[in-house]
Amino acid sequence: MPTLLRSLQTVTPRQAALGVFLIAFATIAGAWVFEWAGYAPCELCLMQRWAYYAGVPLAALVAIIAARGSQGLARAGLALLGLLFIGSMVFGVYHAGVEWGFWPGPTGCTGALTRADTMADFLKQLETTKVVRCDAVAIRILGLSLAGWNAVISGAMAALAVLGARKALA
Repeated sequence: MPTLLRSLQTVTPRQAALGVFLIAFATIAGAWVFEWAGYAPCELCLMQRWAYYAGVPLAALVAIIAARGSQGLARAGLALLGLLFIGSMVFGVYHAGVEWGFWPGPTGCTGALTRADTMADFLKQLETTKVVRCDAVAIRILGLSLAGWNAVISGAMAALAVLGARKALA
């Protein structure tokens, strides 16, 4: 059996919470680095960060709770982390699907501009139109956009949190 699978079978609730904390923190830090490097996030990208802003401190708190021996609270916290990152995964799949053109995204950040009737309307449109489009991929890494990677990473964190919650039962 591969080492990773053996390690996952013996993961404790505290280790699961710490794992989610570290992965989530590294992921959101990576998003900030990409933004600093000039890859401006779209509206959906910014919304995908909400799970990380909630998940990082929650995972740290759950790790502390698990270390103090409160398995019931640790289990509840890990279950909440699992749900949070399942939602993040679904949202990442949605955004990646918008980028691939599988379905339309929100009208506020996708699609073509409507034709303005007058120059004044055009200037008004320029003031209110968002520059960063949700259906345009800024960067692909190994074939996946950052939204796609968010789906993969969120799915992994959800699985780790659920595994930790199940271990808290024992």
